[in-house]
Amino acid sequence: RTTNMDVLIAMGASVAYLYSLIALVGEERGWWGHVEHLYFMESIGILALISIGHWLEARARDKTGAAIHELMRIAPTVAFKMATDDPADAVRVPVSTLHVGDRVLVRPGDRVPVDGVVIDGISHIDESMITGEPIPVSRTVGDAVVGGTVNQDGYLQVRITQVGSKTVLAQIVDMVEQAQTQKAPVQRLTDRIAAIFVPAVLIIALVTGIAWFIHGQVTGIGSAAMWANIANAVCSVLIIACPCALGLAVPAAIMVGLGRGARRGILIRDIDAIQRAEKIKTIIFDKTGTITVGEPTVVDVIPIGNTPPEEILRIAAGAELFSSHPLGWAIVKHAREKGISIPEPSGFNNEAGLGVSARIEGKTYLVGSEQLLRQHGRLTSGFPPQAADHTLAHVARKNPDGTIDRFGLIAISDQVKPDSAEAISMLHRQKIRTVLLTGDNRAAATTVAKKVGIDEIHAEVRPDGKAEVVKRMQADGLKVAMVGDGINDAPALAQADLGIALGSGSDIAKETGQIILVSPSLKNVAVAMRLSQATMAKIRQNLFLAFIYNVLAIPLAAFGLLNPLIAAAAMALSDVSVLGNSLLLTRKDLERH
Repeated sequence: RTTNMDVLIAMGASVAYLYSLIALVGEERGWWGHVEHLYFMESIGILALISIGHWLEARARDKTGAAIHELMRIAPTVAFKMATDDPADAVRVPVSTLHVGDRVLVRPGDRVPVDGVVIDGISHIDESMITGEPIPVSRTVGDAVVGGTVNQDGYLQVRITQVGSKTVLAQIVDMVEQAQTQKAPVQRLTDRIAAIFVPAVLIIALVTGIAWFIHGQVTGIGSAAMWANIANAVCSVLIIACPCALGLAVPAAIMVGLGRGARRGILIRDIDAIQRAEKIKTIIFDKTGTITVGEPTVVDVIPIGNTPPEEILRIAAGAELFSSHPLGWAIVKHAREKGISIPEPSGFNNEAGLGVSARIEGKTYLVGSEQLLRQHGRLTSGFPPQAADHTLAHVARKNPDGTIDRFGLIAISDQVKPDSAEAISMLHRQKIRTVLLTGDNRAAATTVAKKVGIDEIHAEVRPDGKAEVVKRMQADGLKVAMVGDGINDAPALAQADLGIALGSGSDIAKETGQIILVSPSLKNVAVAMRLSQATMAKIRQNLFLAFIYNVLAIPLAAFGLLNPLIAAAAMALSDVSVLGNSLLLTRKDLERH
């Protein structure tokens, strides 16, 4: 009961076919003379082109159910339940049998089975799946741990606090599903045009029939001739009014746009994303792995006292040479890049959650957190405050008298991608506001935002908080896009009006995003915005071209002057115009505004 484009398509195809069928049967049966024009081809052609257009659209769509199931598989299915205080007595049980208050043992390399609190032990936990931050965090007695995160280097005893649907991982899945199901489908531009065009055509057809009836009564040409004229004129109006090129108008522009994007490493999974993207005025960026590279890198070596930076790095790399920790790898890699000869340590000891200690050239050195240093003795020096916005590895020597002489700091951070600043500048030229949304601390977030020129910062935000930030902006009437790469970004990607996922990110992020950036260049966010605007412009132009020839031919049909050659020419011109106009999109400069 709506006058959308389907009404016009169905009516045009049906009228053309039924008219032709009746005319053909009537001629065969001798009910009337030779019928010069039949419209079987036009009827089938209209349906074929429209069906091809729908098929092209359907191919670009995909389901997210598989990705959500993949997310659930991150959580382990078994756990080591502790029946006594002795870890050796831990029993392997299904996670589904655990209850709040149970105790579980989490070994190095295992995933934490469910949400809980550490009651014994100390270790580093890789929480990148939740926070998006690549640097593992230290967890000890009293600290909360999240199901699905990875225990890296120490044994932990955990008391369970949440199970089943109440865990953080399950809630993330639930938020993704809810945000996706709440999205209203985008109203098609063709239907908005059809809401006016279809009733107008039906009225014209009705008026045409009445006019020819009156003409027949006035002229007295005879009943059979009068009804033949009425049928011919009315059917001609309805047939010519259905633009054959309409089936190609939207898909042609979209397929050229998709191809142009694919060559730039921009994959558009959801065709509606093209229409959403041109309305975006605010883009939210995750920090780690999106604006930044996503792996720890040494950014500074800070002496405390007179020790040269090269010596600090040499000792630290030697102490970390046998370490499996990402921060240790970053230090060793940096020393090798600097061409420093790394000494081989003896007496290496990995102190879970704190750092390492090792004997180098007859002396004991410590590399790790300040807590590590304090556990080994009394500190004899402070450290400069200017490195507070980075992750710090303290480098110290343990003296025979038990004092700890800290002589250097190594600042480790996640480097900004080379083209992040240019990408933000391109978006600003498009009058798009930029926002940084991260689980990292405010100091680190501010440093990154200043480097790339982002307008607004939301720091220390948990995954559910990211989706809430998006909701608040939407409540203010903003059309918001979210750019991210981690599982923790999935709820925000789904909640946003447009989700843009990096191809290097997690599967759930890619499946949640409507646009995927396969190329590592962040400039493609701005290019994707320009591509959507250019594609939508071509769609509007194509719809005009699909209609204009038919609209001009309607008066000819109404006055009985329509020649089949004119109808064929109108269809051919509209098809050629639509395809040619769509191909002009390949020449569009997408990096200039």
